[in-house]
Amino acid sequence: MDSLQNRLILSHIFLVLLITLLIGTILIYVLEKQVILVNLSIQLSRQAGLLTEIANDYPSIWGDPAPAQAFINRFRGRMTAQLMLLNAQGEILASSDPNDTGQLGQILPEPGLQTILAGGEDVVQVNYSQDLRAEIVDIFTPVFGPDHQVVGVIRLTHLLATVSERFSRVRAIVLQVLAAGLLIGIAAGLVLAVTMKQPIDRLTRAIHQLSGGEQLDPLPENGPAEIRLLIKAFNGLVERLRSLTTARRQLLANLVHELSQPLGALAAANYALRHGAADEVSLRNELLRGVDIELHTLQRLVDDLARFYDEILGALELELKPTRLSDWLSTVLAPWRESAQRKGLAWQASWPDDLPTVQIDPDRLGQALGNLVGNAIKYTPAGGAVSVEVDLQDGAARIRVTDTGIGITLEEQARIFEPFYRGQAKTQFPQGMGLGLTIARDLIVAHGGRLELEAQPERGSCFTVRLPLNHSAQPA
Repeated sequence: MDSLQNRLILSHIFLVLLITLLIGTILIYVLEKQVILVNLSIQLSRQAGLLTEIANDYPSIWGDPAPAQAFINRFRGRMTAQLMLLNAQGEILASSDPNDTGQLGQILPEPGLQTILAGGEDVVQVNYSQDLRAEIVDIFTPVFGPDHQVVGVIRLTHLLATVSERFSRVRAIVLQVLAAGLLIGIAAGLVLAVTMKQPIDRLTRAIHQLSGGEQLDPLPENGPAEIRLLIKAFNGLVERLRSLTTARRQLLANLVHELSQPLGALAAANYALRHGAADEVSLRNELLRGVDIELHTLQRLVDDLARFYDEILGALELELKPTRLSDWLSTVLAPWRESAQRKGLAWQASWPDDLPTVQIDPDRLGQALGNLVGNAIKYTPAGGAVSVEVDLQDGAARIRVTDTGIGITLEEQARIFEPFYRGQAKTQFPQGMGLGLTIARDLIVAHGGRLELEAQPERGSCFTVRLPLNHSAQPA
């Protein structure tokens, strides 16, 4: 009883058994009382009508018991029902039942008899008792004389005990049908219980395997709708864990790759400084500048990892404050303008002077915009151009960062926002941890906006930030 399968089987069998017993009782009662008895009464009525027509040819039977008994004896062996003749006063003239011999000449005490003698109507009367042999069907049929007066009554009586065999056959057939239905119901309950238990067992084993660290494939989604939904949720969890495992491995690989270069450069600079390079001012300064660059690279990697770790833990909170977009853009883009000009790029930044004041986290949103502009500058060759255009459209501020760099292929456009994804060689994203665009997108989404991309290989890229003006951003 502890298993779900056993409980399902028992509950199903109990329900089928209860319904079978109820239906069987009702069906047998209806067949016996409403079908067989009614048909029996109809048959007796027809026989009584036939005997009435025959009795019209023997008018002497209604005045003398001897002819009456002879009339009954004539049909005694041909009828299963008991035949009785009554005169116009309701007295018993003759009967096919030997037990009625002592009642000959007496008035039959039947309530419906006086109605027949007075009005000449056929009466079908069914008497019931606890004893099946005493349960009878009575048919009283009046016989009229030449003056249309009742000269006698023909009574046909059928003891139900005489049709018990018919009842037994009906009961046997009904019970057989119900038993077959019960067996089919039990078999169906077994099949349903097993088919319901199998996917649950598979899911349970898979959960134990997953908790043990085994790699699993998605389970087949079959069974009832609720179990399919549960398996679908489990398969989603498996895919999520698989993605996290892949991301973890990729993170470690990226860390090893990204840390090896600056650490190697720092080790080389340290070796040179300790072996005489510190004595030459120009060489020392050059090595120290290189050290600063590599330390900045390491700090950028640490910052990206810290921010991404905050997002995973759900600790990315926005410090919203009223910010005038025009002033904020001037502050955020000023360092990047100098960086573009030092690289020999044409720089253009334009926006209306009357940009509204919105609720944003200026530092977080500045980080996202800086990542987009920094990528545009980094991957645009000298002589190219980088532009930042801002306008208002459909209740949102639209910030477009466009470059004439190497562009992005269609295959990479579908993946560049994935964590730890880095493009192939000679593409726009061969370096870094693969977190910059992921963090930028999440920060923009946290402000209620969205980040869009349009790019073509060798023809540049355009990242568009759509920031709603009337959105009250919530902590992400």
